[in-house]
Order: sequence, then C-alpha cells, then structure tokens
Amino acid sequence: MKAYLYDNLDGDQRLPHDSGKPVDVEELSKLGVHYYRIDTVEGVNQLAAARGYRNRDEITVSPATMGAAYEAKVKSFFDEHLHEDEEIRYIRDGVGYFDVRNKGDQWVRVQLEKDDLLILPAGIYHRFTTDETNYIQAMRLFKEEPKWTPLNRSGELDGNPYRKEYVSHFLG
Repeated sequence: MKAYLYDNLDGDQRLPHDSGKPVDVEELSKLGVHYYRIDTVEGVNQLAAARGYRNRDEITVSPATMGAAYEAKVKSFFDEHLHEDEEIRYIRDGVGYFDVRNKGDQWVRVQLEKDDLLILPAGIYHRFTTDETNYIQAMRLFKEEPKWTPLNRSGELDGNPYRKEYVSHFLG
C-alpha cells in the first residue's frame, strides 16, 4: 500500500497522480480508513469473523471479463460517491486506486495491490479506478446481503444520516 495526496493534474485517472506528498496509515485511520496486509484467505476469514462480515463475492475488473462495458463501469466507479455501509476490498490480484477525501477535502490516493485489504467507513466520499494495466481482482466483504448502492456526491447528500455521522465522527 502506498498513499499520498492526489496531484489534481488533468490526465488519465488510471495513472498514479502522485503529488510526492505521502500520507501514512495513521493519517488514514484518522479518516476512518483501515488498511491491512493479509497474505492468506484464512487471515481474511479471521478479520471477517471479528468484524461481523458474513457474505462476500469476488469481482474481476478488466476488459477481458467485462467486454464493452469495461470503460463505462470504470468511469462510474470513478464518480465521487459514498455508501451507507462499510466498503471492504481485499485485493487478490492486480493494482487499483481508492481515492478518499481528507479533512481539507483534498483527495488522498491509496494504491492497493495483491494482499492489501482496505476498509472504508460508511459515509466517506471516495472513488475507485484500476491502474493503467486495466486489471484488478478483488474480494468484496459484506455484513449483510451483498449490495452495491453508490450515492453520487451532491449538496443534498450532505444531509444523509450516514454522511452526517461520518462527518461528526471523523471530520468534526
């Protein structure tokens, strides 16, 4: 895992956009973002049991697996959004980026690769993209039935109870 402030330069979203300003795991945890390096599925199973994750699925994001829908899907993942539940991703293969907003509303880019696990809290604004290899395989973990409901950022969304709770707990 490597994390840093996003450089905000125009260009392909799949490039590193590394500003040269690193962000450490402690700074991420202050935003409610938790990172783990886990090299076995058994380790993931232990974390899942400890955190009450009962369901999971796997997704492979690539042109080979998604065909013509790939470009549109990756662009939709990159729209700034939040979820009303934790987002947990365990990277099985490939490389991708999760961008999260810090207290100053700047983007922090978190580069993940095989054996990295990231937990984003409910209510955090974020986005995702593959890197320039256009390939990532990830396990998604859920406390309840798998659901994927992104709520794209808007002024109205600031009144969402999950967003309000996140802001009061981590940004307030």
